[in-house]
Amino acid sequence: MSESESEFASVSEKTRLMDGHVETNGSGNSLSGDSRVGPEGSRKRRSRRLPEDDDVPEAQIVTGGSSRPPPVDYEVAELRDEEEELKYGAKHVIKLFAPVSLCMVVVVATISAVNFYSVKDMYLVYTPFHEESSDTSTKVWNAAANSLILMAVIVVMTVLLIVLYKYRCYKTIHGWLILSSLMLLTVFSYLYLEEILRAYNIPMDYPTIVLLMWNFGVMGMVCIHWQGPLVLQQAYLIFVAALMALVFIKYLPEWTTWAVLAVISVWDLVAVLMPKGPLRILVETAQERNEQIFPALIYSSTYMYAYTSMATPSNDENPPRGAAARSSADSTEEHGFTQDWVDNHSSRVAQRRLEVHDVPRGAPRTQIHQEEEERGVKLGLGDFIFYSVLVGKASSYGDWNTTLACFVAILIGLCLTLLLLAIFKKALPALPISITFGLIFYFATKEIVSPFADSLANEQVFI
Repeated sequence: MSESESEFASVSEKTRLMDGHVETNGSGNSLSGDSRVGPEGSRKRRSRRLPEDDDVPEAQIVTGGSSRPPPVDYEVAELRDEEEELKYGAKHVIKLFAPVSLCMVVVVATISAVNFYSVKDMYLVYTPFHEESSDTSTKVWNAAANSLILMAVIVVMTVLLIVLYKYRCYKTIHGWLILSSLMLLTVFSYLYLEEILRAYNIPMDYPTIVLLMWNFGVMGMVCIHWQGPLVLQQAYLIFVAALMALVFIKYLPEWTTWAVLAVISVWDLVAVLMPKGPLRILVETAQERNEQIFPALIYSSTYMYAYTSMATPSNDENPPRGAAARSSADSTEEHGFTQDWVDNHSSRVAQRRLEVHDVPRGAPRTQIHQEEEERGVKLGLGDFIFYSVLVGKASSYGDWNTTLACFVAILIGLCLTLLLLAIFKKALPALPISITFGLIFYFATKEIVSPFADSLANEQVFI
C-alpha cells in the first residue's frame, strides 16, 4: 500500500463521520454505501465518483476532521460587481444630459426672446465695481475684485451650511432652503412671467396671475421639500436653476461673469477634493450618518425618496414569484441596471434609510426608503446654474457659433466627469472640466473661428 493510498483511505474513513455531510449534498450511492476502506475500495470509489462533475466540489475534505462549504470565487463576483458599477447605470448617465441641456436651452431661449435679462441697469450688492471705465486694465481688476468678493460670500455661506449640518441643525437648514426656494418660486418667477408676457404682448389680469403664482409656488414647495412625482420635482429643480442663472446673467457685470466662472471652478475643485474641503466634509458626514443630502440642493436622475405607503409591499399580500421577478427585472432594466446588480446591493440599499427631521413625541414616524435613490446619479444645482450662465452669457452676444461651441464643450466636460466618477467611485467636482472646456471653446470660437468664418463668407469661399 503506497503512502498516498493509505492517506486517502484515512480521509475516506473520516468522511463517513461528518454528520452525513456527503450524503446530504451528494447522491444516494455516496461513500457511506461502501464499507471497504482498503486500497481497492479507495480506487473503486475514486473512479466511480470522478465522472460526476456535480459532486466533485462536495468531496473536498480538510485534514483535521473539519469540513468547509464549497469555495466561492469572490474575485469573479467582485470583478462582475465592478463592471456593473462601472456602467453606473448608462441610462442614468444619459438622463443627466437631458436636464442639463434643457436648463441651458431655457436660459438661451429666454435671453433671445426677452431683452430684460440682457440690459445692465442694476447690479448685485456683492459686486460694488461696475466696470464702467473704458480702460481694459481697470475692467480687469474690477472683475477680479468682484469675483473675489462674491467668492468670499460663497465660501462663508458654504462653511455656515457645513457647520449647521455638522451639529444637526436640520430645522435651520430646512428653513433657509425653504425661504430661498419660496423667493425663487414666487418673486423671481413673477418677474420672469411678467417679462415673458410683456415680450409677447400677452394681456393678463392680476387675479389670474396671483392664482397662477400661488398654485405654481405651493406645488413647487411640496415637490421639492416633501413628496411629489419625480418628473415634477425634476422640472421644478431645472426651472429654479435656469431662473438663478438668468439672475446672475442680468445682475453681474460683463467681465465679472467670466471671472466668476473661472474662480468658482477652482473653488469647486478645492471644496470637493481637498481633505478638509467643505463639500467633501458634507458628503462624508452624510455617508457616515446614512443620510441623503437635501433634495433642494441636488438633482437626481431617479427618486430621491419613495412613498412609504405605496412602495412598501404589505406583509399579508405576497405577489406571485414569477410576476415579482418580471416586474423587478423590468424596473431595473428600465433604469440601466441588471437584476444581479440589484441583488448584490440589496443589503447596502437596506441600510440607506433617512430620517432628517426629529419627529416630535407622539407624532407618527415615517421612515423614507432610499432604495430607488441608491441607483441614481446626482448633480448639484450649482452645476446646472453655472453651466447655464456660461451658455446664456455666450448667447447674449448674438453669436450662435459661440453658443453652440459652449453647449458642446459643457456636454463633453460633463461626459468626462461622469466617466471619472465611474472610475474613482467617489464624489467629484462637476464644474472644473466643463467650465474649462466652455471657456476655452468660447474664447477660441469668438476670437479665431468666428472671424475666420466671417472672412470666408465675405470672400465667398465655402468649405
